[in-house]
Amino acid sequence: MAKEYERQALRNVGLFSHGGAGKTSVGEAMLFCSGVTSRLGLVAEGTSILDYEPEAKNRVSSISLSVSALEWEKHKINLVDTPGDPNFVAEARNALRAVDAGVFLVDAVDGVKVLTIKLWAEAKELGLPAMLFVNKLDRERSDFAAGLESIKTALEVTPCPLTIPLGEQDKLQGVVDLLRMKALLYEKDGSGKFKEGDIPAEAMDEAKKFREKMVETIAESDDALLEKYLEEGDLNPKELASALRVGVLAGKVVPLLCGSGVKNIGAHPLLHAIVSCFPSPLERPAIPAAELKSGAEVKREPKEDAPFSALVFKTIADPYRGKLTLFRVFSGVQMADTNTYNASKKLRERLGQILQLCGEAVEGVNSAKVGDIVAVAKLKETQTGDSLSDEAHAVVLPVLSTTRPVISFAVVPKTQADEDKLTQALSKLIEEDPTLDLKRDTQTNEFILSGMGQVHIETSLNKMQRKFGVGVNLKAPKVPYLETIRGTASAEGKYRKQTGGRGQFGWCWVEVSSLPRGSGVEFEDAIFGGSIPRQFIPSVEKGMRDAAAKGIIAGYPVTDFKLKLYDGKYHDVDSSDLAFQIAGSLGFKAAAEKAGVILLEPIMNTEVTVPDECMGDVTGDLNRRRGRLQGMEGRGGAQVIQATVPLAEMLRYAPDLNSLTSGRGLFTIEFSHYEEIPPHIAEKVVAAAQREKKGEEEEEE
Repeated sequence: MAKEYERQALRNVGLFSHGGAGKTSVGEAMLFCSGVTSRLGLVAEGTSILDYEPEAKNRVSSISLSVSALEWEKHKINLVDTPGDPNFVAEARNALRAVDAGVFLVDAVDGVKVLTIKLWAEAKELGLPAMLFVNKLDRERSDFAAGLESIKTALEVTPCPLTIPLGEQDKLQGVVDLLRMKALLYEKDGSGKFKEGDIPAEAMDEAKKFREKMVETIAESDDALLEKYLEEGDLNPKELASALRVGVLAGKVVPLLCGSGVKNIGAHPLLHAIVSCFPSPLERPAIPAAELKSGAEVKREPKEDAPFSALVFKTIADPYRGKLTLFRVFSGVQMADTNTYNASKKLRERLGQILQLCGEAVEGVNSAKVGDIVAVAKLKETQTGDSLSDEAHAVVLPVLSTTRPVISFAVVPKTQADEDKLTQALSKLIEEDPTLDLKRDTQTNEFILSGMGQVHIETSLNKMQRKFGVGVNLKAPKVPYLETIRGTASAEGKYRKQTGGRGQFGWCWVEVSSLPRGSGVEFEDAIFGGSIPRQFIPSVEKGMRDAAAKGIIAGYPVTDFKLKLYDGKYHDVDSSDLAFQIAGSLGFKAAAEKAGVILLEPIMNTEVTVPDECMGDVTGDLNRRRGRLQGMEGRGGAQVIQATVPLAEMLRYAPDLNSLTSGRGLFTIEFSHYEEIPPHIAEKVVAAAQREKKGEEEEEE
């Protein structure tokens, strides 16, 4: 059974940044230094316990958040490592809601990237205390000073360095602890062992310069301390440490540390800073919630004697252990082997054993108390984003932020056996990863799987193959074009068939006319004098709607038009429901062809976030995609471009944007409206549809 800790000795900390900054490597160094692991886990060698999934090891990059508990200076740290690939950004955003503070990593070679800027902004909105860690200082072309400038420009913050590097690139020896003015000289074997000593003479001037800035920054966060500093010219270590913590909790001071995760340099000062500067769960503000019965806003105080409330921030689908539900407790206590209440679903769930996580490994605990990040297995109805609470005081916590899919593929089962299991397997996949979206396109009869990028979808389907034994192929989905009427025209629809016995007879006159975009389909019954009996008028409408659904020129549904039925004839014996359906269909097609039919395409609202230096290339590319720029806005060291772009031009945008920005660009899309396709492109769409129809007919023959 896992060791229990006082709530004041608990820290919940997330590691955040754009991909490639080395979050997992730093996390592995922290686990190794604290004794959780007996050897330093390396991402490149596939020995990381934080990146335990085969897909993450194959990509040599995190694909989902991972939680591990460790002890440092008699404190428990729940460490949440998050992916930095834009394909998996939702995992990082969910983690922001589960932790009490964040360590943001910056690559000493490449500086701050776009996703780091976005996650930093979200952390600030949530009021999370933060610190920075400049990583990869052992790499060729690494530059600590350039990293600091990148932070100031991109994150619009002046950090407070607590450590600076001793040496650079392949000559990195360790770090200088500016609070104690000591040098920490590390072994070069990754063991994390170091000797504490005096600062070398060649580094002393720089250390004094940085320490002076550090003391000024800390003093400026407290008026009384600033006055003492101005009078005496310095502050003692105890005063600095106390004021530093107060400044960090108030968001006035952002500490910065440095080192190398892979070389295990700098993890010790980082762990000390986490324990000494970051808040316990009890020091965080009360979380707002909606009372289930009344809907009124209440606050849940972070106290053990408050009613229990927790938020589910991740679900793991495991074919062996069953579904694993991860949640953060914001108030109260939940005992193991008891019932809890899912306020989001308004139902009870039976909790079994409560588990503490360390990567893939788990350890049982007796209860989940305020501040704990734990997991339970085999909850039946609970999903990511749900609120768990005391049933007598049920509340719904603020939901996790939603991340809209940006790319879609048609999913085709490889075999009949795969087809039989596909829907169930995809449902489990989506339960684990709500950023995936599955729908059946009634127009094209395809299963459409949408996600955050091609890598996201391919990785998810590889996981589905491994976990559930279901294989699929991907193909680009068909663009859901529409057809519409250009003008107004009338025509007759006449169906007469005599086969010796009772015949078929239906005759109608209809008028079609265009409607504004988004109006849909309207039907007007203008029959008078009984030229068509009342019971056959719905038959004409059904025939018209069926014909409209199959399209006129390219097989796409016809929309935004009005059909008026104003005259017709019938036969007392031969008229029937079927005859008037066929007549309505024929009349609609004839009138539509006279009025003129045009193609419409879906237009998407697109937001692209890119580094400043990539803006020209990206806007030029959007123009080539028939995009219309709507505006641009600078955010830190990035530019946010708003545009409207046809969906047909965005189906494979993700890899192209990666190429244009060297993997530093992000984008989101959502449907805006339909508009007419340019004639030269419409011709190609119609020709392609006709070729496809001809091919299907030949296959049937």
